Amino acid sequence: MDSVPDIQTRKRRHLEVCLSEDVGFTRLTPGFERYRLRYQAFPELALADVDLTTLFLGKRLRAPFLIGAMTGGEINGARINRALAQAAERLGVGMMLGSQRVMLERPEARSSFQVRDVAPSVLLVGNLGLAQLNKGYGPEELRQAVSLVGADALALHTNPLQEALQPGGDTDFRGLLAKLETLLPKLPFPVLLKEVGHGIGRETASLLADLPIAALDVAGAGGTSWAKVEELVHYGRVLHPELVEMGIPTAEALVECRESLPHTPLVASGGIRSGTDAAKALALGADVVAVARPLLKPALEGPEAVVAWIENFLHELRVALYALGARTPQEARGRIERM
Repeated sequence: MDSVPDIQTRKRRHLEVCLSEDVGFTRLTPGFERYRLRYQAFPELALADVDLTTLFLGKRLRAPFLIGAMTGGEINGARINRALAQAAERLGVGMMLGSQRVMLERPEARSSFQVRDVAPSVLLVGNLGLAQLNKGYGPEELRQAVSLVGADALALHTNPLQEALQPGGDTDFRGLLAKLETLLPKLPFPVLLKEVGHGIGRETASLLADLPIAALDVAGAGGTSWAKVEELVHYGRVLHPELVEMGIPTAEALVECRESLPHTPLVASGGIRSGTDAAKALALGADVVAVARPLLKPALEGPEAVVAWIENFLHELRVALYALGARTPQEARGRIERM
């Protein structure tokens, strides 16, 4: 098992690699290029009529957008998280924190996750690894992850491929479904389940059908390959080029999860890089979208750069919905076809 200093070093190296190396999938794409939106020459509305407001996890967002989970617990974590949180507060969008295991095991790391003072009203989602339930974590640790940062909800991430390619990774994923069945009813806050970028397909989604999860983030392949990140961090090169390309493309994961879980709120993430990608995700069944790595460099520049990036993204989303004749993100559902 990693010592906590090793975790902090690894988190720092994750950021360095994501900023300096090609950590994207080489062959897989998110799959949105295989779909086209149903353009309407007579949309019967004005651009100003498009209302991006979305209710998600019990909070009202000014747009169906989450800043995805990135970092915390290392030297630049506080700087990045506070810039992201300030931008989220200004724009009225949501934010996920990076994995909080390090702050539970090393209290001095908590400050890098503290953003409520600059983002008092945003939807804030905490984050822990699902595999930690097999390492002794239970209701108390999950409650701490939420309460210590003032989060509104908690994401539990599942990442078996990433962990398998991480030296000393947590690779025991046995019995987790049964643990969730017992644990979730005991928690007083919404719990979101997510992958980290290799996708959730119909097989996994069907296993979750009877669980009281608040939402599912499909986190598909085509954006950042966290298996690739791990190999670059620990070996300086990709040792297993086939393994790091494993995954279910985002668009495919979204379609399969929506079919398997017709009433569960879905987050689309994994290679979503434009407002048009977001519009396609909404049309395919997502309720909100999440973006992470494209916001990393802007976050190091400061909150203004993050705001500018997201504003451009949301403008493109608004125009795409307008061209669909969709007054709201919900009205975009189904206005798409396979090419």
